[in-house]
Amino acid sequence: MEIVGIVLGVIAIGLFIWLKKDQQIINDFLESDVKGIEKAYMAFQDDFTNYQIETDRKIIQLEKNLEHQNNKLNKQSDSASKRMDKMNKSLPSIIGQVVGQIEFAQDNINRQM
Repeated sequence: MEIVGIVLGVIAIGLFIWLKKDQQIINDFLESDVKGIEKAYMAFQDDFTNYQIETDRKIIQLEKNLEHQNNKLNKQSDSASKRMDKMNKSLPSIIGQVVGQIEFAQDNINRQM
């Protein structure tokens, strides 16, 4: 009986050592996977941060371009309204000249007849 007990004890110790070694191999494998996942996560985080910064820069640049275009259109609109005001002020004299030429032309036509 003593021999059976010793053999079973040695087998139990052997199984315990074998299972511990197997568990250590699994732990090492999982640790390498976790390190790989952590690297991938950090790379993703860096890429996303860079994307956010780049997007913010593009938005700021677009806002500047929009403001520049708006200012340019406002200047063009102001100059166009100044031209219209100037034309509106000179319009009666132009109309008077045209009407005068028409009347002069009709006088010439009436004289020829």
